[in-house]
Amino acid sequence: MGSEGFEVEEQEPRRIRGTGWKSVYDTLRAEILGLRLQPGQLLDETTLAERFDMSRSPVREALIRLAGEDLVVTLSNRSTIVAPIEVGTFPKYVEALDIAQRMNTRLAATLRTDADLKIIAKRQKEFEAAVKTGVHLSMSEANKRFHMAIADAGKNPFLASFYERLLGQGQRMLHLHFEYLERTHEGYLLTDEHNLMLEAIRNRDVERADELAHAHTRQFQDNFINFMRENYTTEAPLVPLSAAE
Repeated sequence: MGSEGFEVEEQEPRRIRGTGWKSVYDTLRAEILGLRLQPGQLLDETTLAERFDMSRSPVREALIRLAGEDLVVTLSNRSTIVAPIEVGTFPKYVEALDIAQRMNTRLAATLRTDADLKIIAKRQKEFEAAVKTGVHLSMSEANKRFHMAIADAGKNPFLASFYERLLGQGQRMLHLHFEYLERTHEGYLLTDEHNLMLEAIRNRDVERADELAHAHTRQFQDNFINFMRENYTTEAPLVPLSAAE
């Protein structure tokens, strides 16, 4: 990513006026989601402006947009840090994710078109290809695109928007989830579950789609909890989801 940053700097004189924030945003977003910028790390505007060889205005714009995605936090003293991963709120997060995932998947099974199926299948192939690379950021981005293709098939933009925000907020946790799957050699589970979800949506099997969406959330939750317990000392109440009704 560092080399990409220098390429941006070399092209700086040719950048269209008013678009400089995009290169800063893209670079910082990738570094935050890939955990190269650690939760809680200070993001100083002056330092970033020097790094990207531009004024503080586009840097500030990039940070504002990252804040809109809950990836950075502005403190009371106006300094900005990479958003912490709040383990204590994880149970509430995964509860919301479960509801959003189940509702969007149910709607997709009910309302999907043949065109929707083609897009979902394409996104699943892209995810499988990303898994083979072993690059966690590529995997999490491809995973998000797969689930958003399902949400789009559900034809409810309000639920889809809510779901997209939750998926974005969970990408760093998914990064740790991937690390756990790699160590336990269970990475195949994600691709298998995606294929089963696609099949249920194709068959318009709403109850099966709901069951699989719930199981998919539980697998993410269980593996993330196991990762945290193995690697960090925490007293957070990480309570498992109840079974689907």
